[in-house]
Amino acid sequence: MDTVLDILTGIGLASAAGIRPFLPGLAAGAFAAADLTIDFEGTDLAFLEGSGWLLALVVALIALVLVERTQGAKADSGPIGTVVMIVSMGVGALLFAGALADHSGTWWPGLIGGVICAFIAYRASHQLLARTRARLDDEAAAALNVYAEGAGLLTAVLAIVAPPLGLVALLGLIWLEVSGRRRSGEKYAGLRILR
Repeated sequence: MDTVLDILTGIGLASAAGIRPFLPGLAAGAFAAADLTIDFEGTDLAFLEGSGWLLALVVALIALVLVERTQGAKADSGPIGTVVMIVSMGVGALLFAGALADHSGTWWPGLIGGVICAFIAYRASHQLLARTRARLDDEAAAALNVYAEGAGLLTAVLAIVAPPLGLVALLGLIWLEVSGRRRSGEKYAGLRILR
């Protein structure tokens, strides 16, 4: 049973990291350091609750916020967006593997699962943000990143506290991806009919 809960927690943490990578990593590290339902101590991934890792996440978060403030919406679509996607997948892989390592010595499948979950979450959340950003003025669009940070943090905390919600979050993100594609296809299909 512990393994199933660890997998569900890993799915949720990786999905949260796909939305935004740094606050979910900080939340998981803080919960693990306090030994609250998750613990990386005594595993090969014990550094995930170490002060060096947590400090690196804080510095990376501050750097990302500063870059996004100066670049605006361009930060999501250019090279910075690619870097954030890669970092999201890396953090997601580590968090999923760390969740598995909590009760098992076999944690490496979490690396694969974490990359997949984080990639799905990244695509779904960033496509939603792009669609929403296109409808808003610049000032309101700038606040979307704050909402994304909050969504990532909330997803991570819920995945740690109530592991089945991690799977619910991933399924919700998949639904967002599919419905967003369908709406996009319908919009262009309507334009073809008008010709």
